[in-house]
Amino acid sequence: MDSYHKRTLNTRQLQPQTLMMGYGYDTALSEGAIKAPIFQTSTFVFDKAEDGKEFFAVTYGLKEQDPDNPRGLIYSRINNPNCEILEDRLSVWDAAEKGLVFSSGMAAISNTMMALSRPGDIIVHSAPVYGGTEYLLHKLLPEYGITAKAILPTMTLEEVETVLRQADEEAQGRGGRLSVVHLETPSNPTNTMMDIEGIAKIAHSLQRGEHRPAVSVDNTFLGPVFQHPLNHGADYVLYSLTKYVGGHSDVVGGACLGSAEAIAKVAGLRTIMGTIMDPHTSWMMCRSLETLDIRMRRSAENALAITKMLNDHSKVEKVLSLSNLDPNSEQGRIYAKQCTGAGSTFSFLLKGGEAEAYRFLNALKVVKLAVSLGGTESLASHPASMTHADYSDEAKVKYGVSDNLVRVSIGIEDVEDLIADLEQALDHV
Repeated sequence: MDSYHKRTLNTRQLQPQTLMMGYGYDTALSEGAIKAPIFQTSTFVFDKAEDGKEFFAVTYGLKEQDPDNPRGLIYSRINNPNCEILEDRLSVWDAAEKGLVFSSGMAAISNTMMALSRPGDIIVHSAPVYGGTEYLLHKLLPEYGITAKAILPTMTLEEVETVLRQADEEAQGRGGRLSVVHLETPSNPTNTMMDIEGIAKIAHSLQRGEHRPAVSVDNTFLGPVFQHPLNHGADYVLYSLTKYVGGHSDVVGGACLGSAEAIAKVAGLRTIMGTIMDPHTSWMMCRSLETLDIRMRRSAENALAITKMLNDHSKVEKVLSLSNLDPNSEQGRIYAKQCTGAGSTFSFLLKGGEAEAYRFLNALKVVKLAVSLGGTESLASHPASMTHADYSDEAKVKYGVSDNLVRVSIGIEDVEDLIADLEQALDHV
């Protein structure tokens, strides 16, 4: 393996924080530039016609790729050096064999769901999920004969197994399959946990012939620093890279990571749908990966201090933070098993309703009123009327997306400044 792809120093395993500085990039190929240039090109020159034939044959699955002779570059809708460097570095964090980067988080999720499903199939998903994912699963995919069913964090593994088996039988009855079990853990915006390992074992036990239901996990809230779903049995880990990986609220992107075999099932659709990330955004993401660990840990420290303040505030009904979980509860046990930190995005319930939530949000000065999360600046939003506005009133009640719920993403500002701003905004409630 080339030196720029090595993960060890003698016998020492190099850590992701170190590998983010140069892994996957050969300075000798770019005039010695310490940082990879932006390969702002649509197409690539072949040395000879036979190379073009070979590269296309591999791309369209006409022949197996020789592992000792990687496929060359063809066209930036298919692959690009900046995208490949980013994919290599993301794979380091999640100990994945292969990764794909996309133009957005929803592009990553929708491409993965569509690549793994066909008419007649059923997708089972945890609830609640991000509003865009909910819309995809319950509004768009049904138009193509793919339907969805929900499992809840309050369910036992036995109850989850019942839902999965019933979905599998229902799908078979109409000529389909249980194609994907999609988990968003922790959930957006209620921060509930799903047992990745337990659910993956159930899903994989439902294999019929050559088909085995795939397990995908949206790891945007905690990954890739505080949770690694592939280590707990997931087949795919999905990201909105816009959030913590990009981390500066200036780029949009997504990713799908897993084994080489699993990713191959998604790669072809990305090529044809044209949802690959552009070179400049890939370059920006690589820049951000260099400080990912530092940013996420600083934000998490700030969030913990703010959670403690909110826990004791007279106008706050409840704080939905992973740091508040009872270690003896089922949710607490799941968190302890699969997470190493609580992250910095959480929600809290104000005493009151929408009017009180709006008064709080409108009074913020340092914290910005905006959707999204994971940036260096702190953000606050009202999920019920913003990111989850498409949820029915019944669904909002069922999944806890109430009118008095406010979601915050804590950044890396001075924590005392943030506490002062939140306290003065609470005075308006």
